[in-house]
Amino acid sequence: MIIRFDGKVVAVTGAGHGFGRQIARTFAGLGALVFATDLTADGLSETALAGGITTRTLDLRDRKASAAWIAWIEAETGRAVDVLVNNAGGVAGQGPAPLEDVSDHDWNVIFDINVNAAFTLCRAAAPGMKRAGGGRIVNISSGAGLQPSLTGIQAYCSAKHAVVGLTRQLAHELGAFGITVNSVAPGFIRTNAATEAQWDGYGPEGQAALVDRIAMKRLGSAADIANAVVFFASDLAGFVNGQVLSVDGGR
Repeated sequence: MIIRFDGKVVAVTGAGHGFGRQIARTFAGLGALVFATDLTADGLSETALAGGITTRTLDLRDRKASAAWIAWIEAETGRAVDVLVNNAGGVAGQGPAPLEDVSDHDWNVIFDINVNAAFTLCRAAAPGMKRAGGGRIVNISSGAGLQPSLTGIQAYCSAKHAVVGLTRQLAHELGAFGITVNSVAPGFIRTNAATEAQWDGYGPEGQAALVDRIAMKRLGSAADIANAVVFFASDLAGFVNGQVLSVDGGR
């Protein structure tokens, strides 16, 4: 089967770098009308160089603005969003700290960008998908959503577990409307400044030990994650719902 998304409307968050950039470019290359957002314009401009990608800067902590972005996409295309990829997230520049030193702000901001943003966009896109008779939602969680996190950041691990829970719950709620909700859980992949800092922090011995714990004895790439997202969004996954796909080379 040749996978194509010609004429399909795809919305991707966190598309200014890393996974999000690769996901947006992959869908555009398969014929989709891609709408991409991120916090800053510079990264989005580079993402859009691939063509077929309409960008808009957006702080996903602003729930009204996030919902308005979905409404704008629907108005621009005259149809519902076919595929929503909630990729935005991360550690917000934080590093590991003892529990007693974690501030309310540090905890909340990680939940805002990882969980609350996904909830807000799912809530905004669902009505249009229901009217259209179907849709695909793919949430990017993490290996940290299935076990303790390599980052050592309590809020990040908890937030990614929440993304998995949101995925499974919405799959049951929205499945009757022809909407599937699934999640891709990446292993450790070097894609941005945060993962580079984490990688450097391990040192040569720690890096070797991390790779040795992977069955395939290598790190993955952003393309590996994009390919998994495309699978969930395609007709091949038409009866796959509420699932979490670990893309980690085997641990």
